[in-house]
Amino acid sequence: MRIPFGSRERARERDPGRTRTGGQGSGPRRGPARPHGGGSGHDPARGRRGVARSLCAVGCGALPALAFPAPGLWWWAYLSLVPWLLLIRTAPGARRAGLDGWLGGVGFVLAVHHWLLPSLHLFLLPLAALLGLLWLPWGRLVLSLLGGSPSPSRAAAALLAVPSGWLLIELVRSWEGLGGPWGLLGASQWEVPTALRLASVGGVWLVSLLVVAVNTAVVLLLAAPGPRAVGVAGLTACALVAGTAAWGVGAPGERGTVRVALVQPGVYGGPDGPERRLARAEELTRSLAGQRLDLVVWGESGVGVDPAGRPELAARLTALARAVDAPLLVNVDARRADRPGIFKSAVLVVPTGLTGERYDKMRLVPFGEYVPAREVLGWVTSVGKAAQEDRRRGTAPVVMTLPASGSDGGRGLRVGPLICFESAFPDMGRRLVRDGAGLLVVQSATSTFQESWAPAQHASLAALRAAETGRPVVHATLTAYGPDGRRVGPVLGTDASAVAVRELPLAATTTGYVRWGDWPLYGALVVVGAVCAAEGAGAFRRPGPGPRVRRARTGRG
Repeated sequence: MRIPFGSRERARERDPGRTRTGGQGSGPRRGPARPHGGGSGHDPARGRRGVARSLCAVGCGALPALAFPAPGLWWWAYLSLVPWLLLIRTAPGARRAGLDGWLGGVGFVLAVHHWLLPSLHLFLLPLAALLGLLWLPWGRLVLSLLGGSPSPSRAAAALLAVPSGWLLIELVRSWEGLGGPWGLLGASQWEVPTALRLASVGGVWLVSLLVVAVNTAVVLLLAAPGPRAVGVAGLTACALVAGTAAWGVGAPGERGTVRVALVQPGVYGGPDGPERRLARAEELTRSLAGQRLDLVVWGESGVGVDPAGRPELAARLTALARAVDAPLLVNVDARRADRPGIFKSAVLVVPTGLTGERYDKMRLVPFGEYVPAREVLGWVTSVGKAAQEDRRRGTAPVVMTLPASGSDGGRGLRVGPLICFESAFPDMGRRLVRDGAGLLVVQSATSTFQESWAPAQHASLAALRAAETGRPVVHATLTAYGPDGRRVGPVLGTDASAVAVRELPLAATTTGYVRWGDWPLYGALVVVGAVCAAEGAGAFRRPGPGPRVRRARTGRG
């Protein structure tokens, strides 16, 4: 009995690539017939669905941005990747999964870095497209482990490999030349005490791992009935890790205090901006006389000329330090007197004069302070606010020693300076603490990005650096944090012209992160490598459909 033509075509649509065995017409099956009329076979509806899916991927990738300041919906981080993961797992193939990963990465970069538009303009789009490529292999990894109905072994591997793959993306884009570690998912948890305790053990990397693991477990709960038990087990494991950090990892023990003043002159533009800013900073600093300070910190680019080559300026700053009876840490953005090029430098001035201790900024902001491959990309200076001349880099971190005072037991507190963008790098704070710093100081201004999310995001990074290192962090001119990562006092606005004095607890505890470093990154490399090897060996291969034979027909059929 012949199968009616319509039934045969419906069978082809259900399984267009299968091979029939036995009976008439056995052998390799050809794909579905082209539409009548000899056209190219292009399906407009399929094209529209592809465009809609691509736009959906961009939107899904942008969702995690709501967890960061200024929206600050920290709890949203634990669900923000779920729509993106669910979209990728339904991809019809690895190529589409990679495309969904790439487009989602583009959406993520644009959403988290949208405040760069005034500086980069349309150049932000190709930059986002380049960085988005980092998520392409991650999309294929997600499909291979979460696609279809995952077996228990694939679901368990996904709980480890999907967060590890995300962490490797964060590692690669943390390279200074690709924009640095801004927008790490774990940084969205800067106000959560449990996350800060986790950061003290494994840095912001361990917090990112936990956040992505929770998202993956939720997807396993929603995706299919089979792996739900694995999803429940994953959520339980994440809760146990968080609980252990909350109750098992103590905050650093306090040992003395330090009184630090933050000086914020405000925003001054125009050709005479540097001199007006310096004059206002002097005026605000003199108002601090008699307050028994251990250190006065100015923000970024507070001095527009190198005082080492200007005796009159050095004398002016020395008199100011003498007036408040405290060391003055200023920030110089100028050509050095002893070598060619423009440097951004932290310079220590005490009541007796310049100490000679100076730190030159090592990690510069791409396009803001230098243009990568300027001979190729130099044209961006004509369409945005990119640096007209590249700043020069420092060669080594510096730990400065303050004059001894009663608050530190007469030993002389050691200070580790960082400049602006460098507060985003976990390894820099760790290095300074290992070199003996008892206080970390970040000098910044963020005046370029007024009324955007950038200042709030920047201020939040110091909380992670404090928790990771177990040392107080002063972020001049925004805020200050104790050694447990909790904020001390209110935030100063970047447009304010004011001073603030913060009394911060000191600590001498050596955190797990300072002791062991970036161990979550090494673990992620091992996990992803092991899963890729297992996938190549067929350990997670999905069973394919067996050979299909024609169903036997009864006389009634």
